[in-house]
Amino acid sequence: MTLNPHCISVETSQGVPLSVSGVAQCKIMKADELLHTASEQFLGKSVKDIKMTILQTLEGHLRAILGTLTVEEVYRDRDQFAALVREVAAPDVGRMGIEILSFTIKDVYDEVQYLTSLGKAQTAMVKRDADAGVAEANRDAGIRESECQKQAMDIKYSTDTKIEDNSRMFKLQKANFDQEINTAKAQAQLAYELQAAKIRQRIRNEEIQIEVVERKKQIEIEAQEVMRKEGELNATVRLPAEAESYKVEVIAEGKRTQKVKNAQAESEKVKLMGTAEASSISCVGKAEAERMKSKAAVYKQYGEAAIMSLVLEALPKIAAEVASPLAKTEEIVLIGGPDNTTSDITRLVGQIPPALNALTGVDLSKTLSKIPGASYTPKPTAVK
Repeated sequence: MTLNPHCISVETSQGVPLSVSGVAQCKIMKADELLHTASEQFLGKSVKDIKMTILQTLEGHLRAILGTLTVEEVYRDRDQFAALVREVAAPDVGRMGIEILSFTIKDVYDEVQYLTSLGKAQTAMVKRDADAGVAEANRDAGIRESECQKQAMDIKYSTDTKIEDNSRMFKLQKANFDQEINTAKAQAQLAYELQAAKIRQRIRNEEIQIEVVERKKQIEIEAQEVMRKEGELNATVRLPAEAESYKVEVIAEGKRTQKVKNAQAESEKVKLMGTAEASSISCVGKAEAERMKSKAAVYKQYGEAAIMSLVLEALPKIAAEVASPLAKTEEIVLIGGPDNTTSDITRLVGQIPPALNALTGVDLSKTLSKIPGASYTPKPTAVK
């Protein structure tokens, strides 16, 4: 069965009223003697009465033990308080044939705020201790961390030193090994190149000997080929060429002789024709000279009248040549009044003697004035 003992405002050893509630698990013992005792104690009672009897017993012991303890003891160590209550109450309820299986403190509180104040003080103390503990822990942790870092750095530097030392030794040994290997390789390479050079030299000597023999054979073959080509040239080119050359020379000599004869004949022909033409030209020139002499004598005899006759004979031809561009003109329009037209025509006619004088050198006015019965007086042309 489950019981809930509860004590309200029970004073502790310090006089502080506390209220405590707990939970107890109880059962009836099965031993014959104890079962007989329980039957005697609770025979005729209801379960409620049985629970009330056991509950009052537990609450009485709870009050008694609570009065012997301080608030701090009750609050801080509830398990010890519950164990003490169980230990004290077990004999009494055992004599009733009841066994306490378990007893625990459920709640502890007060009406005067003692636990609250105690909690605050305890909280402050705990907080102080906690802060101090944290500070000490941080200090110790910092010290420990510094020591660990120092140890780690010492180990690291020592390790780095060993690594560098080992690396240096490794590099030195590797350099020595590489030097030995390179020396051996260089010696082997030089020996190989020397042997290869000797072999190439022997091969080259053999090749030179072969080339000399081949060259001698080639020279012999070329000499025989030259002799063969020379004979072939004599047979196919030189002899036919000499024959052809002689033939060409004979033909050229014949043609040259023919051309010389033809040139001599042509020269004689031209010479005869030139002589005949010169004689003809001489005769024509003499006749023309006689005619010119006769004409000059006539002109001299007649003087200006003869010249005038020639000029007058030539005037129609000159007029025809001057008027030939006007033959294609369909119409000539003179702009002006009756007086202007007459004066323009007179002015144009008056310009003919000067133009004739400029073309032939003959002064028509002077010549006409010497003809009997003819008179010509040029009038000045008015320019408007």
